Amino acid sequence: MSNFKNVEPLQDFNWEEFENDGAVGAQKEETAKRYDETLNKVSEHQVVDGTVISVDKKEVIVNIGYKSDGIIPASEFRYNPDLKVGDVVEVYVENQEDRKGQLLLSHKKARLSKSWDRVNAALENEDIVQGYIKCRTKGGMIVDVFGIEAFLPGSQIDVHPIRDYDIFVGKTMEFKIVKINQEFRNVVVSHKALIEAELEAQKKEIISKLEKGQILEGTVKNITSYGVFVDLGGVDGLIHITDLSWGRVSDPHEVVTLDQKINVVILDFDDEKRRIALGLKQLTPHPWDALDQNLKVGDHVHGKVVVIADYGAFVEIAPGVEGLIHVSEMSWSQHLRSAQDFMKVGDEVEAVILTLDREERKMSLGIKQLKEDPWEAIEVKYPVGSKHTAKVRNFTNFGIFVELEEGVDGLIHISDLSWTKKVKHPSEFTQVGADIDVVVLEIDKENRRLSLGHKQLEENPWDTYETIYTPGSIHAGKITEIMDKGAVIALNEGGEGFATPKHLVKEDGSQAQQGEELDFKVIEFVKETKRIILSHSRTFEEGKDDVKRAPRAAKRPAKKDEAPAINNVAASTTLGDLDALAKLKAEMEKGE
Repeated sequence: MSNFKNVEPLQDFNWEEFENDGAVGAQKEETAKRYDETLNKVSEHQVVDGTVISVDKKEVIVNIGYKSDGIIPASEFRYNPDLKVGDVVEVYVENQEDRKGQLLLSHKKARLSKSWDRVNAALENEDIVQGYIKCRTKGGMIVDVFGIEAFLPGSQIDVHPIRDYDIFVGKTMEFKIVKINQEFRNVVVSHKALIEAELEAQKKEIISKLEKGQILEGTVKNITSYGVFVDLGGVDGLIHITDLSWGRVSDPHEVVTLDQKINVVILDFDDEKRRIALGLKQLTPHPWDALDQNLKVGDHVHGKVVVIADYGAFVEIAPGVEGLIHVSEMSWSQHLRSAQDFMKVGDEVEAVILTLDREERKMSLGIKQLKEDPWEAIEVKYPVGSKHTAKVRNFTNFGIFVELEEGVDGLIHISDLSWTKKVKHPSEFTQVGADIDVVVLEIDKENRRLSLGHKQLEENPWDTYETIYTPGSIHAGKITEIMDKGAVIALNEGGEGFATPKHLVKEDGSQAQQGEELDFKVIEFVKETKRIILSHSRTFEEGKDDVKRAPRAAKRPAKKDEAPAINNVAASTTLGDLDALAKLKAEMEKGE
């Protein structure tokens, strides 16, 4: 069987020319010339239209009517993922023929040649353009539009905040050109602008139907420290942090998550319904309404400290139900301190209900009531005459306030600090925070205050001084302080005396000085006012030995910075008068 097919011979084939080589060569040239004339005249570096005849992952083959087809890298068509065979595209002729005889074309350069005119026209006409998102950059994305690298701000990608920019890289999207900087040739595009018009129509429809109290479904769009933004379908509303839960919320993330679908109730909105206040907790009954009806004043409750301030602590005994423990109800002590001294946020505490107002939804609590009031049986623990150790809390000019135990305070009057030492201010005697021994002198239960003494822990030395410092007796002493009105003398047997300047004259006529140790004669002793009047001069003067005790009736309290008054004849007369009195007394005794 023959493998040859029947072929019709050419009727006009010239066998003579075929046999003549020269004739055939001429025919070939003529044929080639006529073929070339049928092809497009293509000049290098010009932009022409071409038809896509093949598309694959690596390259696109385009026919521009030239004797060979051009090859273009597929990457130049990333902005147009819908490219297909038959599409007409612009190409730039790089080279009519490379070393391999291949026509080299560029689609990218063809786009660039007219791109600036196109973007300006698109801005002016508000045209929608396609762009390829090439990569991320600071604050947004870089988009290929007509071969120009345009900037897409992050806020213009979508109407919703974008949390993951990377998912948009490599995508081709529609954009609207919103801004062009002619000087720097910067182009800004927006995808959000394309959908805002449609959303605006939806938004107006939703807003027109909004009513207070209406319950809607929304999607959590954004979470901030002060609340949660919810998308109601093109319209945003805010759930303030206080409206998320009946209980206290420190972080909205504790209640909701991003993209979560939740039901909310409309609480309020402005006249234009642009600011919409939403509530989440209002969809559930108020916890106070569900509070145990049997709960009453005096009952014990347990809860957690949720807020603390200097004046007290708020304790949550159930979600949304809180009671205040005022700092005055934390301790029986009358010294107000800060609530932080007793508890901190997060502490689990037990408390007693002091007041309960269900209508006002208020409750006050106390923890000191869990302990016995120390003043209930104060006479038993701190009877008059009992001795104790107290802590010095603070000073006043008239005494020392001390604390025997928490809630039990007392006052030591400045006059009850020492039998012998003259205390001008309590700070000379002790210091704040120090321990001091006391004896209970008096109980004032109504005012919750004890009168205490310190000197009463020792015997009154003035009982002994009365027998030692009899008028006329001589004792050794040291001058410890000199003032205008006289000097203070510390006596060796104990206690202090006072001598006026004229009784400080020494035998040689000089005046006694501070620090000198001398003999002094007692010229007056008054136990009630703790006054001992002394004289050094009398110790060496003759005839002055018979000085009598001063009458006790003539006495008055000494004023501040005033030398004690000498209320007897011996102390108030001159030395000459004393001599006459002594002689008169001697004659009277002889007469007797």
